[in-house]
Amino acid sequence: MVKLVLLHKADSIYDDEPDVVYDFPQRYLDDLRAAIDDWIVYFEPVKAGPRGYFAVAKISDVIPKPNSEGRYLALIEKGSFLPFDCHVGRLNNGIPWEAALLAANGTIRRGGNLVGAVRRLTEAEFANIVAAGLPQNLEDIEARRYDPNRSELDDDAVFFERPVMERLTKRPYRDVVFRRRVREAYGYRCAMSGLMLRNGGGRPEVQAAHIHSVEGGGNDDVRNGLALSGTLHWMFDRGLISVADDCETILISHNKVPSDVVGRLIAPGGKLLRPENPLNSPHPRNLKWHRENVFGRVLTDEAAPW
Repeated sequence: MVKLVLLHKADSIYDDEPDVVYDFPQRYLDDLRAAIDDWIVYFEPVKAGPRGYFAVAKISDVIPKPNSEGRYLALIEKGSFLPFDCHVGRLNNGIPWEAALLAANGTIRRGGNLVGAVRRLTEAEFANIVAAGLPQNLEDIEARRYDPNRSELDDDAVFFERPVMERLTKRPYRDVVFRRRVREAYGYRCAMSGLMLRNGGGRPEVQAAHIHSVEGGGNDDVRNGLALSGTLHWMFDRGLISVADDCETILISHNKVPSDVVGRLIAPGGKLLRPENPLNSPHPRNLKWHRENVFGRVLTDEAAPW
């Protein structure tokens, strides 16, 4: 197995979906096959956007691309995709994270055949890039964000070294990354009510909801998330509300949700609030999964919070 950097552009002309599949030509086949069952880092070049190294994922298989001679698809393991908490630039204090991008004379290799779309990473380079994008103490950073005076002796705040693989695979850490990215994408506003609620200490009350549930094979991509108030999150997870195939009209199970409740909870017009960055908008694939697997079933026997 081997770890790789995969170049990806948001406006790619290829059939790339970073959380699902990577489209590549035959010249990279040996590298991608060597990476099966191992992790990769996605990189967006500066000219294509500001993200740099922006996410990790795990390759589950490599197959020929149907009806496209000479092209292949690297399949992403379900649930493995994880965006970085902060994007990582190409250089670290003026030096590339990847030693292969540094020429023998100390200059930085640029473009052309010298910098391929698929590049091998050493274990150390992979760990360093991940550490920059996914800090070991991210849970503590989040806990202190609205409570700077939190006691150093608080057991939950005591810092300990969290290995790279644990950060990439353990649910508690991934939940913190997902929550931070989704709430930030929506400006800490509820995507269905439009409200920005904060408690007395300034902590946002909005939550991060998975559209395609993790239990159902969904991932932690921002495009699989909605920032929702606690009540609307509850309703969304139980199939009482969803989003139509136009990706903006809020669907409501009117036989389960009283009209006066709708008037209090849903923004006038019944349209979804969109993230400022279109790249963070809910993916139609995820919204379709929710409509077909959750909304139609109305998964609740519980007393409604209203």
